[in-house]
Amino acid sequence: MSTAVDDDLWSAIGDPIRRTMIDLLLAGGPGTATSLSEQLPVTRQAVSKHLAVLDRVGLVHGAPAGRERHFQVDEAQLARAVAQLAAVGATWDARLRRIKRIAEAIERNRNNNQGD
Repeated sequence: MSTAVDDDLWSAIGDPIRRTMIDLLLAGGPGTATSLSEQLPVTRQAVSKHLAVLDRVGLVHGAPAGRERHFQVDEAQLARAVAQLAAVGATWDARLRRIKRIAEAIERNRNNNQGD
């Protein structure tokens, strides 16, 4: 089974600060670079750069509000990421089951040959 994975999306999600930002936006609703930086161990400028990465892959969208932009999570894109992760997980589960069966068969053969 082949799973189409959006590498740019997963590269963006791979950063722990960006994952925390997504969590904060999901829990607290729309936020700005300033409001997010108050809750994170990075500067406002760093938060702005992280938001730009998340915006580029469609995980968040910003709307102008005065001098700042309010960002919120695009739940459809997040659901797409979750579906990709579930598919990759299922693929690996199947691979691991096959490896286990092979290892068990090797062990059985080894045990059978020791009795000879």
